[in-house]
Amino acid sequence: MGISPDKKGKPQSKANLSTRIKTHYCGNAEGSTLRRTLGILLAQQSGFPLRRVGSGKRMTFTHLGEQWLDRWFEENAYISWIETPEPWLIEEEIMQQISLPLNLKGNHHPFKVTLSNLRKQAIAQARELDIAIEIDSSRT
Repeated sequence: MGISPDKKGKPQSKANLSTRIKTHYCGNAEGSTLRRTLGILLAQQSGFPLRRVGSGKRMTFTHLGEQWLDRWFEENAYISWIETPEPWLIEEEIMQQISLPLNLKGNHHPFKVTLSNLRKQAIAQARELDIAIEIDSSRT
C-alpha cells in the first residue's frame, strides 16, 4: 500500500502516485522496496538473487533479473487507486482492518519478522558476492 502525499503536513513529494507505480512496475530493486521484497521472495523461482551492480553500492537483480521481475509484475500484479484529499486517513483505516504481509512500515502481520530476516539475509549475501558484471547485457 502506498499513498501520496504520505502524511498531513509533510511537504509534497516530487514523486506522485503515477511515478511511484512506474518505479514499482518498471524500476529496479534499488529504487523500489516492493520490487526488492518480491524479487527476494521469488529468487529461487527466478534464479536471480539480489546482487551488487555498477560501482557496488547499488543492489538489483541484474538487468536480466529485473526483466524477469517486469514480466512477473505484468502477469501477477494489479493496481487500483482512489483520489482523496487526505489519503493518510484512509491508509490508517485500511492498515487497521487489513493485514498486508508485504508492507514493511506499520505491519503487524506475523510474516513481517520472516520477511525482514529474508531481506537482511539477501542483502548480506549480495554484499559477499562479487559485483555483477553487466557489460554485455542491458535492460530492454
